[in-house]
Amino acid sequence: MPEIRQLPPSVVNKIAAGEVIERPSSVVKELMENAVDAGATRVDVSIEKGGTELVRVADNGCGIPPEQLPLAVASHATSKIRDADDLFGVRSLGFRGEALASIAEVSRFLMRSRTGGDQAGAELEVIGGHVSQVVPCGTPVGTIVEVRQLFYNTPVRRKFLRATQTEMGHVTEAFTRIALAFPAIHFTLQHNDRPIHDLPPVLSWRERIIKFFGLEVADSLIPVEGSDGIVTLRGFVANPSLSRANNRLQYFFLNGRHIRDRALQHALGEAYRGLLLTGRFPVAFLQLEIPADTVDVNVHPTKLEVRFQDGGRIYSQLLGTLRQKFLSTDLTARVRTGPLAVDQDPASALDEGQAQQRREELLNWAKGRPTPDANHPDAASADAAAPVAGGPSPLGQSAAPPRQPQFDFRDTRLPGAVPEFRPFSDGRLAGQPANVRPAAQQEGPTVPGASPVVPSSAESPATLPPAASPPTASPSADSGLSETQAAPVIARSGMQVHNRYLITENDEGMVIIDQHALHERILYEQLRTKVLGGSLEKQRLLVPEPVTLTPAEAAVALESREILCRLGIEIEPFGGDTVLVSSYPAMLANFNPAEVLRQLVEQLMSGGKTPERRDLLDEMLHMISCKAAIKAGDRLNADEITVLLEQRHLFQDSHHCPHGRPTALVFTREELDKRFKRI
Repeated sequence: MPEIRQLPPSVVNKIAAGEVIERPSSVVKELMENAVDAGATRVDVSIEKGGTELVRVADNGCGIPPEQLPLAVASHATSKIRDADDLFGVRSLGFRGEALASIAEVSRFLMRSRTGGDQAGAELEVIGGHVSQVVPCGTPVGTIVEVRQLFYNTPVRRKFLRATQTEMGHVTEAFTRIALAFPAIHFTLQHNDRPIHDLPPVLSWRERIIKFFGLEVADSLIPVEGSDGIVTLRGFVANPSLSRANNRLQYFFLNGRHIRDRALQHALGEAYRGLLLTGRFPVAFLQLEIPADTVDVNVHPTKLEVRFQDGGRIYSQLLGTLRQKFLSTDLTARVRTGPLAVDQDPASALDEGQAQQRREELLNWAKGRPTPDANHPDAASADAAAPVAGGPSPLGQSAAPPRQPQFDFRDTRLPGAVPEFRPFSDGRLAGQPANVRPAAQQEGPTVPGASPVVPSSAESPATLPPAASPPTASPSADSGLSETQAAPVIARSGMQVHNRYLITENDEGMVIIDQHALHERILYEQLRTKVLGGSLEKQRLLVPEPVTLTPAEAAVALESREILCRLGIEIEPFGGDTVLVSSYPAMLANFNPAEVLRQLVEQLMSGGKTPERRDLLDEMLHMISCKAAIKAGDRLNADEITVLLEQRHLFQDSHHCPHGRPTALVFTREELDKRFKRI
């Protein structure tokens, strides 16, 4: 049988290097972490050829005494823990004691260091694991580590390194993660003697984020903060208007350590559910502070993954804090452009009085307070409409009481009492006066294919107060408008254009609303509340309708009878691949039950894996609300427009449809004034 032998230290270190040192960015990460742990206030990183030729990290930390330099590069030697109990309360970034030994084993390694109490520094060189003698040298207080020709003695590893640009990208990301976590430290990065980053210490984390990701990202950030006494969360998340096609702009820091955690990423995604389109990922910079003894950071060689003692608590804290913040934040999309260029009537061509007025106008614009033309007939009304301190919020919601955060069935949200909003049997929207004529009797064109919904006979009419009925614009023989050129329907609070969008106003400016997206969100919120409360209206068929499916579809449908029943669809086997539909949601009364069932079964079978039940239910609610909502092309009368707009502020997340599309765009008065060159 094969002989069992003790591996030599060199082989052991090479094996450890394979786990810890994957590429030059791994060296940068380990050396920067050591610098931070040493109490450095400045860390300078220099790279050559993506780190394959040189990685140099210099800090002004506490330094290493000369007699301890050989021990610093020995395997499993560290100053950060003393015994096994310390592993359950690690507060430093590094502690395993194998980084320097692993790096020195596969490179040409040079370390210079000096403590504050020494008159001179000391130098230690290690070439491929062979340690030389410590010699004195001149060096400032702190530590300088140079790593040259990484993997020079392990060509198998070296050939797996990528192009210089690719390796430098990984180095920059490693640098970013640590520099983001410690904004009070001055960090610099240069590549081939060319400066990449120079980050002076800052007090505001947002300033450090701006340095890395620019104003576009920083301007969209929403500050969040929350604590339950044990877990503290603070940081920034981006407005849903800014998202990415991947999760690379999601940064989580635990007690100053950058980590990757699927549960936290999932909680972040859940907080944005219904606010982002499918396939888009939120942007977030979040710091978590928890007691060190409630997390195990020793579960991965690179310390990127951790294990929480109470992961559910962390998950709930993150999800609850973000949802509460979103519910109290106006997330309506706004149209913004850069400052208006003064390309006509330049100040230099004006007299001094005109030039001063132009400068004041531009200054007021920059401060967000446009100055209307005093000679313009609209000046008085413009001033009267301007927001004042202590006045209503930009969306005019100051009169409405603040809503308490509610969580959907995915996160144990309790249904709140909300007014009913559903179509009448003739396709009109609930809440309008009963004597409003149906679409077919009104002047002006109607769009074929509209899908009115028949409520269950047990339903009572909606209790919304009827809106006032202003005169409705309609074509006439004298107006010169044909049926296809009908004048827009104008209501007290809005008007419809192209049978698709609603235009209204608020204290901030002009609001353009997608009628289908808004109605879809309202119906979705109602459906979810009813499903949670078990009160979704069903409509029973006098004669159950047989639906023939494929064998796979029939099997999935019968296995999911409980979920379908919660959505108001009751089925039973009828032999072979046929099922009987005995009831379905009243909201979909005008849809073919077979079509509805097939689409729901398709949702059940999509994805290629078995999804969670709550995910299925959510997707089905999305589909049902989308089908039942008014469509682009459906003509609304004045009262319907008013009712729809009134509902906008009664439901949470009304700024986005359930699929994540915005329901409204706001053109601020300042933006409109710029476009019409009134400033």
